[in-house]
Amino acid sequence: MRRSRFFMFAILAVIATGVFLVLDGCSADKKSADVVMKEMFPVINEAYNIIQENAVYQVEGDRLIEGALRGMADTIGDPYSTYLSEEEAASHRESLAGEKVGIGAEITRSGGKYIIVAPVKGSPAEKAGLQPYDEIVRINGEALGGMTLQDVVRKIKGKEGTTVGLTIYRPDLGKHLELKVLRDVIPVKTVSAELMEERGKKFGYIALTMFGDETADEWKKATDEMITNGAEALIIDVRGNPGGYLRTVAKVAGSLLPEDSIFAYMQNAQGQLTPLVVEPSEKFSFDKKLKKIPVVLLQDKGSASASEVLSGALKDLRRGFIIGQVSFGKGTVQDTMELSNGGEMKLTTHKWLTPKETWIHGKGVKVDLESEQDKLFTEHIRFSTDVYAEGDYHEDISYAQKILGGLGYSVGREDGFYDESTALAVHAFRVDSKIPTENTMDRKFFASLRERVEKHRKDKANDIQLQVAIGYVHHILSN
Repeated sequence: MRRSRFFMFAILAVIATGVFLVLDGCSADKKSADVVMKEMFPVINEAYNIIQENAVYQVEGDRLIEGALRGMADTIGDPYSTYLSEEEAASHRESLAGEKVGIGAEITRSGGKYIIVAPVKGSPAEKAGLQPYDEIVRINGEALGGMTLQDVVRKIKGKEGTTVGLTIYRPDLGKHLELKVLRDVIPVKTVSAELMEERGKKFGYIALTMFGDETADEWKKATDEMITNGAEALIIDVRGNPGGYLRTVAKVAGSLLPEDSIFAYMQNAQGQLTPLVVEPSEKFSFDKKLKKIPVVLLQDKGSASASEVLSGALKDLRRGFIIGQVSFGKGTVQDTMELSNGGEMKLTTHKWLTPKETWIHGKGVKVDLESEQDKLFTEHIRFSTDVYAEGDYHEDISYAQKILGGLGYSVGREDGFYDESTALAVHAFRVDSKIPTENTMDRKFFASLRERVEKHRKDKANDIQLQVAIGYVHHILSN
C-alpha cells in the first residue's frame, strides 16, 4: 500500500472489483456491514447491465465503473475524500515528486487558444526555441479543436527521451513554425534560500512552496548554508504552501524543535489520540544551532495542511513567531489507497491536532502579528491575447484595472467596464512602458503588465509582510 499525500496511518484497505468497496474495519458491525454490501452487489450489477443494454447515450463500461467509484466518494460529503482515476493518481503523485518529465513550459488557454506563458529557464522548451505568447496549433500534426487544456497537456507529456512535434503560431513574426521538443526530466525545486543582511544583522530567508519528496533534503542544504554563512535568525516563508507529506514536515519541524517534543497529535474515528514525536535528526550538520536560532514564520490564507502542522507546532511550543494572516484551516488527514483498476481512493482517516490538542479545521492557525499584503502579490497574473477598447466589459479588463491601480495609475473602478478613466490609465501605462500609445488593452499591453508585476514582486522592498518580518527579526536580534 502506498503512503498517502500527507498521512501515514493505513486503517482502511480498499479493494475494487467492478465497484466493490470493502472496509477492513475493527468494529463489531463489520459482519452486518458486509452482509448489506453483498446484498447490494446484484443491484449494482443490474443497473450496470440496464445502462449498457438500453441507454440511448452509450457510455463505456470503465467509465460507468469510475462514475460509481466517484459517487461513493462524493456521498461521504468530504471535499478531501475522492476517487482518482489511474491518470489522475499519476498526476497527483507527480505533483509532489522531486522531478517531472516534460518539456518545461507553462501553458494557458486564452480566447480559445492554447498559449505558451513562459518556458522554464534551461528547459527543453527554451532550448527548442519556444517563446512567450507562442500559440500551439498542432501537436504531432493533430489539430487541437475540441481539446481541453488537460488534453493538450496530456498530449505534450510523454516518456523521457522522446520528442513531441509542435506547430506554433508566433504573433511577432506573423507565421507558423514547426518545432521538435525533447521530453526530459524537469527538476522541481521546493525550497529557495537567501542570506539577507539588514542594519548589520544577518538572517536566512527560506521559502517552502510545498512539502514534497525532496523538500527535507533541500531544507537541510539551505539551513546548513545559512548557518555556515553566519545567519543569526531564520525567516521561514510558507505563504501559498498547500501542504504535502507529513513525513516531510516532520523532518523540517524536527530540525527546529527539541528532541522528544510532540509536534502534533493524530486522532482516529474513535477519538483516540496518538502523539507524533520529534525524532533525532542526525542528518543536520548544525542541529544544535538550528534548534536554538530565532525563527519567524510567514503564512497567509493559502498556507494549508502540512504548512499548518509546522506553524501550529512552532506557535504552541513557543519556538517561532507567526506573522501574516490566519492560515487556511485544514485539520484532516488523508490516506491514499490503491485500487485494482490502477486508480486510487483518497480518504480522510484522521484529524490532526496541534501540540496543545487544538483542532484548527475551518479555523486556521492564528498569527502572533497580523499583516496585510500588497495586493500586487496576491492578485493572480492573468494572460490574455484578446483586444479590449472603451465600452467593452470583461473580467480581463477588471484584472487590468486592479493591476493598474496597484501600480499607481488612477483608474476609478475595478468592475471590468472599460470607461474613459480606464482608457486614460491604459494610455499612461503604455507611454511609461514604451509600447505603441493606443488606448486599447492588447497582447503587448498584457505582456507589459505582466512584466511590471513580476518586477514589482521581485523587489523584496515591496513585500509588506516580509518587511514586517525583517523588522521583527532585527528587533529580537538587537535586544
